[in-house]
Amino acid sequence: MFVTMMTKSSGLLSPITSLLGLIMNWIYEFFSLFGIENIALSIVIFTMIAKLLMLPLTIKQQKFTKLSSVMNPELQKINEKYKGKRDEASLRKQRLETQAIYDKYGASPTSGCLPMLLTLPIMFALYGVINNIPAYVNQVKDLYETAAEAIKTTGSSYYIPVLTELAGQVNININNFSEVSENVINNNHLIDILAKMQTSHWEQLIAQFPSVDTILQTTFESIKKVNGLFGLNITNVPGWRFPGIIIPILAMVLQFINSKQISANNNNNNNKDNPTASAMSSMSVVMPIMSGVFAVALPIGVGLYWISNSFFTIIQYFFVNKYMEKIELDELIEANVKKASKRKKRMDSIDSGSSLHELAKKQTKSLETLDKKYNQVNQVNNKYTNDNEDDKDNSKNRPNSISDIANIMKNRSS
Repeated sequence: MFVTMMTKSSGLLSPITSLLGLIMNWIYEFFSLFGIENIALSIVIFTMIAKLLMLPLTIKQQKFTKLSSVMNPELQKINEKYKGKRDEASLRKQRLETQAIYDKYGASPTSGCLPMLLTLPIMFALYGVINNIPAYVNQVKDLYETAAEAIKTTGSSYYIPVLTELAGQVNININNFSEVSENVINNNHLIDILAKMQTSHWEQLIAQFPSVDTILQTTFESIKKVNGLFGLNITNVPGWRFPGIIIPILAMVLQFINSKQISANNNNNNNKDNPTASAMSSMSVVMPIMSGVFAVALPIGVGLYWISNSFFTIIQYFFVNKYMEKIELDELIEANVKKASKRKKRMDSIDSGSSLHELAKKQTKSLETLDKKYNQVNQVNNKYTNDNEDDKDNSKNRPNSISDIANIMKNRSS
């Protein structure tokens, strides 16, 4: 279904965010057919689908990691060989020898980074959807719109000051809304404020609008049900109390397991003295702590996404590693070299085709020039033929060659 336009994520990632928003909307509407209307469940399923979509990138990353087990020792020898040599000749030789290693295994220096670079925009786009659910899920947006319409019936002179104060509490600057200068807040911006409000903010809102408190209370109950997670509201911040503290603890534990899993896999394929391996080991400790701290301060829905992402990543890595164990290293290298060879031939053919195209253009231009000159010669020749029919005595003046015609044309132009 078409997602109603309202305040969505903008910028370079907006096309990806919009696509993922459509997926989230389809998931929610699918489960609503069975009477299950819950954003927490949709986030979990949404994260699982996103991980499945990124499975080819994960496999590609793991293949490069396995390939690195034989490449890295050779690359490290080259680095040791040229250690401390900064002159141009040494640097050039180092680059050539390094490239020769990558060519030998059919890899490239960017092979390990590319999957991660492609994954990061998707991860940020996922966060953009989860952090602004009403903008992408139609049925949830409709709930908030009911509350927005009820608030606006109280008159702009009353609801704008109240919403301005509440917006400040959820870190939204209402002055950034262009329509405020006209003493109005449109529905989309009202929904942006309502979607960021926690339970305590809704209680304040209902108390401030006694004339429509029944509508607001009923709407809030529906929103709580949609945002419910085992008695928690995913729009609330978990804090340090039970049961909310379970969210950051789970986020931290699962991220730790995930980091250890990745770190162990890299350490098996890399020299322990490799600075990259040391950095990965440090990250396996730092990242879980960061996840826990952020999950305490951010809405439960974001923490739920991190928990789901870590959980499905752990499962994914387990099965991908089992798959990679069945692939012989020699087979992987052979397949990689063949793929690289085909890619090189394709690029060479494109370059060759481009050169032939340029040559054909030059030849065509030359033929067009010759044809133009030929037409000019014919015109001059025909003119003298017609003149001679009127005066037979002028036959001695008729040009007999292209050089004669060229001389005549030159005299005419001078």
